[in-house]
Amino acid sequence: MRVLLMAYGSRGDVEPMLGLAAQLRADGSEVRVCAPPDFTELLAAAGIPFAPIGAPVRPVATGAVTGKAPLPAEGMAQRAAALVATTYDAVLAAAEGCDAVVATGLLPAAAAARSAAEQLGIPYAFVAYFPSYLPSPHHPPFPRPGRPFPPGVTDNRVLWDLDVENMNLLFGTGLNAHRETVGLPPVDDFRDYVLTGRPWLAADPVLSPWLQPADLAVEQTGAWLRADERPLPDGLAAFLDAGEAPVYVGFGSMPIRDAEEVARAAVAAVRAQGRRVLVSGGWAGLALTDDQDDCFAVGEVNHHALFPRVAAVVHHGGAGTTTTAALAGAPQVVVPQMADQPYWADRVAELGIGAAHDGPTPTFESLSAALATALAPGTRERAAAVAGTIRTDGSAAAAKLLLGLSG
Repeated sequence: MRVLLMAYGSRGDVEPMLGLAAQLRADGSEVRVCAPPDFTELLAAAGIPFAPIGAPVRPVATGAVTGKAPLPAEGMAQRAAALVATTYDAVLAAAEGCDAVVATGLLPAAAAARSAAEQLGIPYAFVAYFPSYLPSPHHPPFPRPGRPFPPGVTDNRVLWDLDVENMNLLFGTGLNAHRETVGLPPVDDFRDYVLTGRPWLAADPVLSPWLQPADLAVEQTGAWLRADERPLPDGLAAFLDAGEAPVYVGFGSMPIRDAEEVARAAVAAVRAQGRRVLVSGGWAGLALTDDQDDCFAVGEVNHHALFPRVAAVVHHGGAGTTTTAALAGAPQVVVPQMADQPYWADRVAELGIGAAHDGPTPTFESLSAALATALAPGTRERAAAVAGTIRTDGSAAAAKLLLGLSG
């Protein structure tokens, strides 16, 4: 079997696909990945054939946060239409000779991937990494840029119906205009077309359960984890060996405002708890605030090897980071920035494995309070207990689904 995996978004969208790719290759399948060119080195290191989509996303994401680029509400429909065309071309070429396409990330890109699969006559599946991306009476949809929901409307089913209208307006028009140019019929319901009637949910059922009753026949596989055997860099290993477990602070591929102030507040708050600090630069550009020997800067490292050795993980609340920290039994402080991250912050707090920070910009006071919760002995005990329940076979379950899809 030959499979194309398409992920348009940040590192958190791409990384789980590497877990599925590794499983498929172990099962004897051929795999290609379509993603933004930001991840060329990541795919090369994994040895997976890679087809880039368009221009890098990091400058756009960083510019939107810092005010150097238009915010998403401006020209959303035009940008979505352009993304459909760019992604369609990339996926159509990369999926030639493939037996199936699996897609995730920004919905216009996923819609383009399905159009390409339709043009090639091969099956398509959409995967979400968290439940709130999928329609359900148990949670509301994300508000769409420039399309706020009416004040006072709280019924989730009504909000999801409104979301269909918003998606058709913002994304459906551009999709159908492109489909006409390639000889495909128009789509009546953009959301149903992208998600299909049986989307996959690659999230751990303990950390992130799919609640019933539900509006979709969702296939929950468990999270897609990539086996990572890379050793920690010598300097980092020496720092870890030289004292008590530090607190890790990093926001992954999530740009943030006032990164210098955030780093200063984080380092001070961790020190106030009597802990050493690991600062991960990431797309936020976090950096050390001084040259004291209780702090260490880290770049791209193996989180599966690192997180079991830290006292707590302070992060943005991406699905992958949350799952990896939970699997390691590391208490968490989630500082959510956008999208699914408030959901993961709430889940961490509800499970008792850490603290949910209120808002995207931590201060010394707010982070100190959250760290006090995360570093409490009871939180670590609870985190260790939950770690033993996390599934590690999500990629294998998805591979079986894919065999059924293409068979």
